[in-house]
Amino acid sequence: MTLERAIALIFIVVCVVYGYTAFVVMEASILPFERNLAFLPNVLPKWLSVIGVVVGLAVLIQSRAGAEGEGDPDGIDAGNLRQYNLGQTILLLALMVAYALLLRPIGFLTTTTLFIAGGAVILGERRYVLLVPVAVLAAFLIWYLVQEVLGIFLRPWPWFV
Repeated sequence: MTLERAIALIFIVVCVVYGYTAFVVMEASILPFERNLAFLPNVLPKWLSVIGVVVGLAVLIQSRAGAEGEGDPDGIDAGNLRQYNLGQTILLLALMVAYALLLRPIGFLTTTTLFIAGGAVILGERRYVLLVPVAVLAAFLIWYLVQEVLGIFLRPWPWFV
């Protein structure tokens, strides 16, 4: 089994579990007055799960057809993972976990600024004079759009402020 097919299979399993949650679990928790609405809270998760399964199956079928012919020179070689930037990938995943864990304690603006700057540094950006203002501006603009335009509260500052 190629790496591409294994990832597609895992993606299909995740989409099926997500679909089960949307079709069964969320359906049971819909309030009585919501049943007559045109757009229910579980409509988007239902469609996302169905589309995810279809896309995963398409990748599975396509990769099977491609595996019968010549090997794809541009494909991922699972036997030689050291040629890829595995360290950057692991650092970015760790940065994402840290972002999720630190979002409430140190606030949206600080966490997002550190995430954007840290991600750029991991990916190779070295112009810190430009990087820091762009990260601060991007974090502020995202916060402003979500907080003021969409009306979704995000705690901008650390918990002690």
